[in-house]
Order: sequence, then structure tokens, then C-alpha cells
Amino acid sequence: MTAIHFRLPLALSLALALGLAEAGGFLDDSHATLSLRNFYFNQDNRDGHAGQTEEWGQGLRLDYQSGYTEGTVGVGLDAIGLLGLRLDGGGRAGKADQARTPSALLPLEHDGRARDEFSSLGLTAKLRVGASEARVGTLIPRLPVIKANDGRLLPQTFEGAQLTVREFDDLTLLAGRLRQAKGRAQSHRDDLSINGANSPRKPGNAVSAAPARHSDAFDFLGLDYQVNEQLQVQYYLGQLEDFYRQHFVGLNHEQALPLGTLKTDLRHFDTRATGRNASRSGRAEGYTAAGYYGPGNGESGAHRGKVDNRAWSALFSWSLGAHTLGAGYQRLSGDSHFIQPNQGNGSDVYLITDRQLNSFARAGERTWLAQYGLDFGAWGLPGLSSNVAYLKGSGIRSERGHLQEWERDFTLAYVVQAGPAKGLGITWRNASLRSQASSDVDQNRVFLTYSLALF
Repeated sequence: MTAIHFRLPLALSLALALGLAEAGGFLDDSHATLSLRNFYFNQDNRDGHAGQTEEWGQGLRLDYQSGYTEGTVGVGLDAIGLLGLRLDGGGRAGKADQARTPSALLPLEHDGRARDEFSSLGLTAKLRVGASEARVGTLIPRLPVIKANDGRLLPQTFEGAQLTVREFDDLTLLAGRLRQAKGRAQSHRDDLSINGANSPRKPGNAVSAAPARHSDAFDFLGLDYQVNEQLQVQYYLGQLEDFYRQHFVGLNHEQALPLGTLKTDLRHFDTRATGRNASRSGRAEGYTAAGYYGPGNGESGAHRGKVDNRAWSALFSWSLGAHTLGAGYQRLSGDSHFIQPNQGNGSDVYLITDRQLNSFARAGERTWLAQYGLDFGAWGLPGLSSNVAYLKGSGIRSERGHLQEWERDFTLAYVVQAGPAKGLGITWRNASLRSQASSDVDQNRVFLTYSLALF
């Protein structure tokens, strides 16, 4: 199905919405917000292969959300306008005499230079019946099986449809289909893909030198059930056509203790090949997944590039007053890395180890983590908070044996609580990664954020 199949129902819904705009609710309940993000980015690739990146940019996001028309079936329209501006830096790709990497914040021109600006517009038609809602058009999913990335100037967006059913007490059902994605530094859409298939490969690095391969659709369904005030259970199924099928089971529990509160977050993913990736001929065409398929697997040649991963994790967080102390463990098994949709231009995954620089999601990886958060409000400084985390991964399967890596993250954030600048936020995020499986990196991010309600 091509993009026109989405544009037609969207256009019809828009026409209906606009035609009924005079009905109560559509305009009366509408609102718009302008969000600003000023972003400074500095990265030092310490292995010397890619040099240093230093950039400064401004992101603007305009969100419009209408109300619904009156009647049994309510109709509405949402819109999101995105604009990214280059203020300084950006580097140039492929320039041998320049020790800088390509832009981390902006798309590139044909000559490899960072663009001065990029923008996009997304429209979403919505229908409401009772407590349920259907949305068609631009979506920003934040689900266990697919999660939009928002780590740069502008958020990643997807095109598709989603149905959310809330007709049952304590139970939410979701289902949908996504067809294309627009990266966090893009103004155009791409078909969906995964790590290992989203860029041309050189001979010797895979079964062939096949070009990038993509999927026509990502389908998902899920349920969130609130068992009681303390316990929530989740089940989700995600399937990327021609690549994989993924099952997710999650549990979130909060328990008051005689001293403080304990939160438990348990997650399990089971991801297997389907479609072209499940066949040797399909993988020979380039429908492959990144991973390790070397000695130790008697059928490694036949299964090279096949999606095969299980991931389970547990994260425990204890809070007392201004303090939150967390500890967790994650274990991956199977031949492939952990797999979720990835266009190769920045993605998030729903793992407890998905952090500023690394996701600790390689084949066979086992990761311990510890983190500590402090809210300075209890000490007379409301709006000021900090967090530090350390993650250590080991057992990464590779041609060089089992490898290790670690990451240390530090965040300091402040939000103005009163006065003319109320709501203005400033955040500093510093991280270091040392890895035997990838590059060593030191990175700093500083961003100012502010949201203004227009109406």
C-alpha cells in the first residue's frame, strides 16, 4: 500500500472536520502550544577516527489540537509543525582535512554540509466514539514495541493509524499500523527498516553486498491492565513485515514500605524472524539483522543475519524523600542484537539500559546498572534536580571473543518556578562511554526549553 492510501482517509476526515467546525467543541476545546528547544551539542570521539562534533541549534515545535465535533462520532484534527535552525557548527561529511563528524542535529546537503534549516508539517485526523479514539496521519508512538526518538532538536514522527479503546475499567487496548518514519533530523519520510538492513553493506560484512532493504508496514497491538493501584501488567505484539515478530510482557509495581517506596519494573521481549528475514534466500537479498553469527553456533552459516533475540530485565527503584536509588540487571540471548525499528538516523528502544550514548543491546550482552536521583526541592531549591547512572555490560559476542563496555551519565536540570520566566528549563547532560565493541565517546548536551500556551 502506498502513501496515498493514508492521504485519502486523512483528506476525507479533514474535510469532514472542517465542514463541521462550527459544531460545538471542535473550536471551543482546541488549544495550541509553541515549544522551544535551544540545544548545544558537543561530542569527542576519543578513538580519533571521527574527530569532534560541536553544534548549536534551535528547535521550534508548534502543536495544535482541536476538540471534537458534537454527536455520536466526534471528529477532530491535530497538527504539528516542526522547524530546526542551525546556529553554529555542523561540520562537513567526507572532507578529509576536517577532523569533524557530520552534523548530529541537522540533515546534510548534497555536498555533505549541514543545512541551515529544515522543517516539516504533520496532520492527524481523529475520530472519537465513547471513550475510544482512532487517529490517522502523523503519530509519535511511545510504546514498548516502538518508541519515537526525541533526543535532538525535533522529535521523530511516524505515519500511520492507531486505535485506542478505553471502554473497559482499568483496561486499555491498542492496535495500529505504521508505514513510514521521519527522522529527528529529516524533513522527508523513509520506509521502515532495522539495524543491519538499513544501509548498503560492503562485501565480507554480510552475506552479500545487497542494497538497503525496507518494510512496507509495522503492525502492533497491546493491552495495559491496571490490576489495582499498585500493579500494572502489559502485553504487546509488534511485527515489522519481512523482518520480525516481537512479543513483550511487562509488569510495574509500586509498594509503600515502612521507610520509603519501592518500585519494580520487569520486562521481557521475545523477538523472532518472520517473512524474508526468516528465509535464507531473503537474507541473501539483504533482509538481515545485525548480530554475531560466528563459531559456537553450528548452523551459523545458514542463520547468518536472522533475527533471534530474547531480552529480560529487572529494575528496582527505592525512593525516600528527595532521594531515589535504583539498581537493575538486563540479559540478552540469541544470535542477533536486540531488534526494533531503526532507520539508521537515531532511534530509541524500550530497554532499561537505553541511555544517552548506548543501549547495551548487543547479542549476548549482560548489563548491571546503578543510578541515583536527587530532588533539591526538599532542601529549599525547588525545580533543581540531578541524576547519575553507571552501566557495565559484558559478555558481548564477537569475533574477538566476549567484549565489555561501560557508560556513566550525569544530568543536572533546573526549571524556573516563578516570575516572568516561569517554566523555563535548563538541562546539562554529560556522558562517557568506553567500549570494546564500538567507539569511546565523551558527550555534553546543554539545552534550554520553554513552552508557551497560545490559546
